[in-house]
Order: sequence, then structure tokens, then C-alpha cells
Amino acid sequence: MTSMLLVFCLCGAGEAAAAGILEAALDGASVRITVDGTLFACYKFAPDQKYPYFWPVNGPRSGASVTTETSEPYPHHHSLFLGCDRVNGGNYWQEGNERGRIASETPRIVTARGPRVEFEDRCRWRRPGAPEPLSDVRRFACCAPSRDLRIIDVEIVLTAEEDVRIAQTNHSLFSARVVPALSVPKGGRLVNAEGALGEKGTFGAPSAWCDFSGDNGGKVEGLAILDWPGNPWAPCRWFTRDYGFFSPTPFNWIGAEGFKLAKGATLALKYSVVVHAGSEKDADIAGIYREWTRPAEPPPPRGE
Repeated sequence: MTSMLLVFCLCGAGEAAAAGILEAALDGASVRITVDGTLFACYKFAPDQKYPYFWPVNGPRSGASVTTETSEPYPHHHSLFLGCDRVNGGNYWQEGNERGRIASETPRIVTARGPRVEFEDRCRWRRPGAPEPLSDVRRFACCAPSRDLRIIDVEIVLTAEEDVRIAQTNHSLFSARVVPALSVPKGGRLVNAEGALGEKGTFGAPSAWCDFSGDNGGKVEGLAILDWPGNPWAPCRWFTRDYGFFSPTPFNWIGAEGFKLAKGATLALKYSVVVHAGSEKDADIAGIYREWTRPAEPPPPRGE
């Protein structure tokens, strides 16, 4: 299945001068993404990894990552990633590659330099002694529409290589783990699109987006995940934890039958990750979501 990636960048006329020039380049087992020559993020895909993931994901003011590559509790949460447990009996989430891993076939840079960069990766879901249940094609577009915003647009198309059943699990799909400084126990703020706060207010609640923010090395910064309204299950329920984890995932509530995907069928998912200065209100995450989901205007009629 081929699908088009909608690239969203807030590069309006008033902010054009502040927009950054990005570059993307393969560097060993990672794709390095810079903004005006300064590192923004790395997409890591080494052959011994459980799955590919982004780390660091650096904030626009501090220059330090707003995500953690690994930390307690649950050190298998690697920054910004896609994974899933209980896929035809395999575990493509927690450490232990013998239980299953998502293997990159090496990313391809699509657009290497400009106001946005794009790259694509093809991955195989592998487990020793078992058929591959899934493959996926993932495409990322990054931009820096202002000094205080960094955006990673994400599109993932999963294909069932055999009949697939995903049993009920909280370990599933697109996720982020922020640094401890942004966690609620350390004074950070977790909020969803409805204004509900913390794990207590956001866990299991359907919402268009969630955001963590807090003091990151003396600078207030945050990270939001926006869930595309055309995704299955949208608005999706969120699995959130005050310690810094959040994920729009339906599978914790899917029921005893689980989720099934017939051989050859596809599942298309789209998200936007907004790394921002200030709180979610300072960054206007609600406005960014509205712009991201606003229907494209039809082209003007052609003249006679």
C-alpha cells in the first residue's frame, strides 16, 4: 500500500525568517537531523536494537533531549518509538531480541536539506523460529517552523505477512518516554486536549493529543504527540504514566478477542510529534493540532 505523507510545517509569513534549515544524513547506524547546524534528533537503527527509535530529541531552547533513551522504571522504553507486545505470541516491545525484534532495512533519505527533511525506513518484524507477522514502511518529515518549535511528522503503514492477532496489551504502538525532569513527580505537567491533568485525568481517556512539559535544564520545554483523526480508533484512548510515558493505543482496552489483521491487509497510522519551548499553552498545541488537521483547500478552477 502506498500512501501520501501529509507534511505540516508552521512556516507562515510572519515566522519565515525564524524558520530553520534542516539537514538529514546517514551516520553509521543512525540518521542525524540538524537545524541550522545544531543537532535536533537521531533515528537509531543498529542491528542489535530491539527496534528503531529516535534519541536524542533535543529541545529548541536547552539543546538537551526532552526524551530519555533509558531510565527507571521500565528501561525498555526507548525515547520515541514504535513497538508491540503479544503479536502472534511474540514480544516486539520489551528487551530480549529472542522474543522478537523490529529490524530496519536501512533508512533512505528522501529530502536531505531544506525547510524540511524526509526519510523512509522499511522494517521487518522477526522472531527466531517463527514466521514474520508484520512488515512496515515508516516515513518521517521534520521541520523547524520557528525558533521554539521542532516537528516530526510520522506515517507508518503496517502489512500483515500472515494472519495476525494482537492480544490485549498495554505495550503497543507509537509511544514516548520523556526525561525524568518533565515527569509529574518532578514538577512536570501532563495534559490532554480536554485539559485533564496527570495520569489520573488522562489514563484511558480518548483525546486528540497529550503533552508533557517541564523544566529541562533551566528551560521550560515539552513534547506533544498528536493523533491523526483518520487513524483507527480515533480519538484514541491514551496509556499514560506520571513518570513520563504516554501512548495513544487502543490495545489495552481491545477485549478478549484482541485485534486481528488478515494476511495481506494493511494498517495505516499517522502522528505528529511537536517538540516545543514553554508549556502546551505557550506553544499553542491546540492551534497546531487544528492547523495539522485542517482540510486542504481545493485547487482553484482552471481557466478556459
